[in-house]
Amino acid sequence: MKTSSGSPTNKKQVKSEGHPSGDDRFKALDRTMKRFNFEKDSLLEVLHDTQEIFGFLSDDLLIYISTHLRVPLSQVYGVATFYHFFTFEPLGKHNCIICRGTACHVKGSDVITQALSEEFAVPIGKTTEDGLFSLTTARCIGSCGLAPVAVLNGAVHGKQTPQSMITLVKDVLEQETEVLEQGEAG
Repeated sequence: MKTSSGSPTNKKQVKSEGHPSGDDRFKALDRTMKRFNFEKDSLLEVLHDTQEIFGFLSDDLLIYISTHLRVPLSQVYGVATFYHFFTFEPLGKHNCIICRGTACHVKGSDVITQALSEEFAVPIGKTTEDGLFSLTTARCIGSCGLAPVAVLNGAVHGKQTPQSMITLVKDVLEQETEVLEQGEAG
């Protein structure tokens, strides 16, 4: 039986294809929480998976997690802000993290950070306007023997200088430009 609008009246006939939010990434997040049986103790793992799925933690995501894990929002926010891994804004396609630990600081990580910021016109902790490059810092990466250390697109680079990091980032961004140009030509 159909209503005058032509839609079925039997709810069993109406099948939802996506998540009610319209964003199917929430289905992956729901699977993660279900895998941990919606346990409060899974908060860190859920936040980590959420960051992987969405690329950053928005206020809406923190509220969603708080509600589904039955953890106070203040606790979710506290955990998310405690760990440097989590970000609350979308990162660029390419991400550079400069270590600010004691060994790295003593060996010039601040100079590297400033040089990258100036060279690529990106404030520390932000992303370039084109969305290709983010420059962030971390309290300590844990590779003190390689100081000063940077992580570019997940790869650790030790014993860096301002010029060596500028060269690494330029190489990555030039490769990106070549890929984009080939895509437009093809």
